[in-house]
Amino acid sequence: MGSLIAKWFIAALAFLAAAYIVPGIDVASAYTALILALLWGVLNTLVRPILIVLTLPVTVVTLGLFTLVINGFLFWLLGTFVKGFAVEGFFAAIIGAAVVTLIQWLGAQLVDRIS
Repeated sequence: MGSLIAKWFIAALAFLAAAYIVPGIDVASAYTALILALLWGVLNTLVRPILIVLTLPVTVVTLGLFTLVINGFLFWLLGTFVKGFAVEGFFAAIIGAAVVTLIQWLGAQLVDRIS
């Protein structure tokens, strides 16, 4: 349970870092980042696998690079219904999703190594 909460906080920090690093992304507060981290986990668990299966031919043809577009779409989708989170453009969404995913992966590796 503790590692789950740690990963949630790491995801929230990843959203704050993406807002700091990527121009065109704005996170209003740490509370907004915590909500984003929770919803990002829900979308990645429920919606992302469905989108990957539906776009499997395109994903195979692009050698998996289309998953970046899927992640960018989900990132942009969060910006449409979370108050206090703004994404200006799809390119910013793709880069922001990549930053959040990379930071989350590094944080998860750290938490798993410590636990």
